[in-house]
Amino acid sequence: MADPDLNLLIALDVLITEANVTRAARRLGLSPSAMSRTLSRLRATTGDPLLVRAGRQMVLTPYAENIRESTQHTVSAALGILRPSAVSLDLSRLERTFTIRANEGFVEAFGAALITSAAVKAPLVRLCFAAKEEKSAKHLRAGLVDLEIGVLGEMGPEIRLQALFRDRFVGAVRKGHPLLERKGNISAAQYASFEHVITSRHGFVGGPIDKALAESGLERKIAAVVPSFPAAIAVAVASDLIALIPSSFLINRISGDENEATTAFRMFELPVKTQEITISQMWHPRLDADPGHRWLRQHVLDVCRQQMQRITKN
Repeated sequence: MADPDLNLLIALDVLITEANVTRAARRLGLSPSAMSRTLSRLRATTGDPLLVRAGRQMVLTPYAENIRESTQHTVSAALGILRPSAVSLDLSRLERTFTIRANEGFVEAFGAALITSAAVKAPLVRLCFAAKEEKSAKHLRAGLVDLEIGVLGEMGPEIRLQALFRDRFVGAVRKGHPLLERKGNISAAQYASFEHVITSRHGFVGGPIDKALAESGLERKIAAVVPSFPAAIAVAVASDLIALIPSSFLINRISGDENEATTAFRMFELPVKTQEITISQMWHPRLDADPGHRWLRQHVLDVCRQQMQRITKN
C-alpha cells in the first residue's frame, strides 16, 4: 500500500480552518475545481467526508472537528523544521503580513508607532489590525490572527501570554467643561454630579468606579453607552458628558501634534481609586519558535513600553 501524500496535510489544515472549498482554494492559490479534487482525495485517504452540506453551507464532520487542532500542530511543526533559524532572519527581506487583533483604543494609541517603527526595521512587513468585537481565542486557534492584544480573558490554557504594560482609567471632558472650572482637586461628588458616557461593546453599564462611588453614597448617571474609547472621546468633546478612558490615550496628547483631536479634550485623575489593568499580547503556541513572529512580539513589546514611558515622564 502506497504511503499517503503528505502534501495533503496542508490542504486538510486549510479546509478544516475555512470549512469552505472556495475560500480554501483562494488561500492555497488553487482553482475551486482543483480544490474539490483535493477534497475528494482527502476523503478517500481519511475515509471520512470531512465537509458535508448543511443547507446552503458546508460544515465539518465530527471527525474533522476532532482532528482540527492536531492537524494545525502537525502542519506548524513540519513547517517549523523547514523554516530558517532565528539567527538567519533578515528583517530587510522579511516579506510577511502580520494580523493583530486589538480594539480601536489600542490602535489609536499605538498603531502609528508600531507601523512607523516596523517600516524602518522590516520595510516589507505589513501590519494588519483586525477589529476585536469580543474576547475569544478562536481566531488564534484558527490561525486567522498572529496576535491578540488586550486584557486577558478566558483564552484557554494553551494560549501564550506576555504582559505589555499596565494602564489605568482617567476622566476626559471637553476643553472648557464646567467641571474644570472648580478649584482644587475634583471631588467624588462633583464627578458624580455630571452625566457620563461609558464604553461597552455589549451595552453593559456599571463597573468598578460605580462600586467605589456607591461606597461614598454616590451614584453617577450613565447618559450614553458607546462601543469604543474613541467614540466616547468624540461624544465627550461634543457635549458636557464625562468619558472614562485609559491613560494610554495620553500618548497622542503629548506627541507634540497640535491638531483638534489632541486639544479638544482634557483629562483628569479620577476622584476614586480603581484597579490598574494589565494589557497583554497573546498568541498560539504553534508560533512560539517562528522567527518572524518572535520578532513581531518583541517589536510590539518594545514599542508599547517606549510609548508608555512618555506618559510617566510627563
